[in-house]
Amino acid sequence: MVWLLVGALVAAVPACAPAGNSAGSAALPVTDHPLRGEPAPEFSLTARKGQAANLTAYTGHVVLVDFWATWCEPCRLSFPQYQALSSRHGKDLVVLGISEDDEDAGIDRFIEETGANFPVAWDGDKSLAQRYHINSMPTLFIIDKNGLVRYVHSGFRPGDEDQIDNAIKSLM
Repeated sequence: MVWLLVGALVAAVPACAPAGNSAGSAALPVTDHPLRGEPAPEFSLTARKGQAANLTAYTGHVVLVDFWATWCEPCRLSFPQYQALSSRHGKDLVVLGISEDDEDAGIDRFIEETGANFPVAWDGDKSLAQRYHINSMPTLFIIDKNGLVRYVHSGFRPGDEDQIDNAIKSLM
């Protein structure tokens, strides 16, 4: 019961729209994370299928960075939704998946099973997860065109993609 009350209070907190948005754009949900509003930590990892997995390559784009693992059932639900967002927004949105698995053996199978065509890389030593303060899987970050972390979302349930899509649209 207490969690329902806390959830209702959090949902009632007004959200702030980023500067420069048009009056009709959706406001970003308020999220509590140490990187929110800060420059996203730069990274460069080797991605599957030869794609770039670094922020510098996508300067000027809205970027969704998702930290995930093959053993994570919510991650399995989120990947098709992130692929749909990537397809819907085209070149205006870049989706990057960062695996936090202990070994990279099942990553390619997971990508195939979930239909992901976006760049996916493996953070084998977990150093990137430490820099992004990852505490649970999945955790996604939406980074604006200027490289600032604007939204952080932990976990994934069906329906979360609508809130994520609204956050993305508010930054375009």
